[in-house]
Amino acid sequence: MDNRRGSSNFLPGFFIFLGLSVLGYLLGESAIRFKEYERTVRVKGLSEKEYPADIVLWPIQFTEANNNLTDMYASLEKSNKKIQAFLEQSGIEATEITISPPSITDKLAQQYGNAPKPKFRYTAIQTITVYSTKVSEVRNIITKLAELGKEGIVFKAGEYRNTTEYIFTRLNSVKPEMVEEATTKAREVAEKFAKDSNSTLGKIKRATQGQFSISPRDRNNPHIKKIRVVSTVEYYLSD
Repeated sequence: MDNRRGSSNFLPGFFIFLGLSVLGYLLGESAIRFKEYERTVRVKGLSEKEYPADIVLWPIQFTEANNNLTDMYASLEKSNKKIQAFLEQSGIEATEITISPPSITDKLAQQYGNAPKPKFRYTAIQTITVYSTKVSEVRNIITKLAELGKEGIVFKAGEYRNTTEYIFTRLNSVKPEMVEEATTKAREVAEKFAKDSNSTLGKIKRATQGQFSISPRDRNNPHIKKIRVVSTVEYYLSD
């Protein structure tokens, strides 16, 4: 009777032990594989290209001075017409030209103490802005603007806000190609790393795309834009 009871208890216990052993082995194998699967390499890929700007914003500033306010406004209007005529004759459309109200300063009103009386009571700064997609044409016209200086127009230059600005608006059209190039270069680096470490490159674990940057190619060529993006990709590695 005791022998039967012992054998009947042995079999369930044996199968439980066997099951736990198999489960432990499988869990151990899974843990090892999971650990191997977590081996990764993180690489960066750069895409950098140059494109011409497609919009130019050209502020033209000139100054006038006079002791008679009415005469100064008449002189400003005369100079405005000369500049506008010059621009249109050079190929700029009237719709691409904007004339802003002049900035008038009364120097007598700003005089303090015993400061000497200014030669001219009123001074004015006038701005005419060209906003055009004809970048090359406008660049050529800029070099010829000095011709109007011979007619008595005093142009104002050198200020930050008076700098010609070149704008690139086609970023969305070049993004896909550049992202693809950056990702391809990142994979090339990862494949080289995997080969050197006797590993096999696996699937992507995660990927992030850096922000696109737009900057002038150099100081002398602000109309040529350098577009840059860096993609960061992390790959799985296996033996």
